Amino acid sequence: MAKPVDTTESRAARSPQSAAARQRLEKTTADLLRRSRNTRLMLLTPAIATILLFGITPLFIILVYSFLEPGSYGGVTWNFSLEAYIQFLFERDIFDDTLVFHTSYLQIYGRSVGLALIATLGTLVIGFPTAYFIATKPREQRNFWLFLVTLPFWTNLLIRTYAMLLIIRDEGVINHGLQGVGLIEQPINILYTDFAVCMGLIYSYLPFMVLPLYASLEKLDFRLVEAAYDLYANRFMVLRRIIIPMAKPGIIAGCILVFIPGLGAYITPELLGGGKKLMIGNLIAIQFGSSRNWPFGSAAALILMTIVMVALLIYLKNAKQGQGAGGHG
Repeated sequence: MAKPVDTTESRAARSPQSAAARQRLEKTTADLLRRSRNTRLMLLTPAIATILLFGITPLFIILVYSFLEPGSYGGVTWNFSLEAYIQFLFERDIFDDTLVFHTSYLQIYGRSVGLALIATLGTLVIGFPTAYFIATKPREQRNFWLFLVTLPFWTNLLIRTYAMLLIIRDEGVINHGLQGVGLIEQPINILYTDFAVCMGLIYSYLPFMVLPLYASLEKLDFRLVEAAYDLYANRFMVLRRIIIPMAKPGIIAGCILVFIPGLGAYITPELLGGGKKLMIGNLIAIQFGSSRNWPFGSAAALILMTIVMVALLIYLKNAKQGQGAGGHG
């Protein structure tokens, strides 16, 4: 006759003490997990409360305001209306109240996107060699160069923009220098142009491009570069096949960090554009200020947020598809 198998369950059934010990262990483990969850929740509570109070709540207020009517002297009237969104694309005739399509606000948004893209490209062209230069320096020297890159952040953006204004104005450093060496006779009109706004955006957001690029290039194994040269690759091939793919996360992060704040910039186009070259940030500020049209200002802000979110979602979708293709490959 076969001898029955002595399993853990059968031993626990024969030994009440073992079963009780196992129950105490399970209870202790559950208590520890619950305490751990409570501790994490307690630590996260300040951050969650801050996001809700200063992030979600203002967005909710702006969303509600965009569907209301403007007050006579600012503020809103609590009557539901889609006029703010209609106003973005159409203009009402003052005689028969018919809608006429107009592109004034679309042009402002298009200008803002264009200037932000140019500024992003400009910071990338300047920031990539700068980050590569810092990454190739000995470790004991890198902190010094990073300190120089971040040094402008020690000064307020408004002061830095005023400094740029003094440099590029008709009587500024650039024109005086060019006239001093005899290259020009009359001052070049730089201030209050799109070029001036682009210069200001590039100057303001350049560190946002350099630092992510440096974080990626610092991890680059330069033995791969040496191996490529040993295999008779030229500099362009090394840059295209090794350095840029390794720096891709930094390039993407830097472009996002420059493009998004550049899209909604206010101080730079206000000072360097002279109020003539409106960007989205200036348009929104005018609606909440002199125009006293809070619903339209809220709608303009939400449209800007929608554009940014759609662009980020498209990027994330393409990035996931790229990773999936790479995995299948």
